[in-house]
Amino acid sequence: MKNIKNIVVPFVSIFFLASFSLALAGSDIEVDDNGIILAGHDAVAYFTENMAVEGNKDFTSVYQGAIYRFKSAENRDTFNLQPAKYAPQFGGFCALGAAYGKKFEIDGKAFKVVNGKLYVNKNVDVAETWVEDEAQYIADADSKWNDIKSVPATDL
Repeated sequence: MKNIKNIVVPFVSIFFLASFSLALAGSDIEVDDNGIILAGHDAVAYFTENMAVEGNKDFTSVYQGAIYRFKSAENRDTFNLQPAKYAPQFGGFCALGAAYGKKFEIDGKAFKVVNGKLYVNKNVDVAETWVEDEAQYIADADSKWNDIKSVPATDL
């Protein structure tokens, strides 16, 4: 009986955490079906390692309804001290897409930290276009985000 409890309790806990996160993460946050943001990549590592590093399911945190994964407890704890500092701009949607008033999923591998803010793009090809005029794209996305952030991606 104890073995069943050791299996069932963690599973139920994860299910409720994911369900709760999906309920909180509205159309303004880009998460997968499990409520995970940044395609599971470590938000802190983008800043500290300048790399897209996959997070570990054992090191998570919930911020604004999205589940963040981290490569280590240290990165998770760093995030928890200042989550707004490490959270992606535009709810984790593609920065170039936001500049055009759209919301696109991202693969977590295309990113850039600009002036201490994390911007992610759909993929590396899109990111190459974005960096050609990133200042203008950031300004465009900033001006459009309030109008589109609460609109489901399928309605844009």
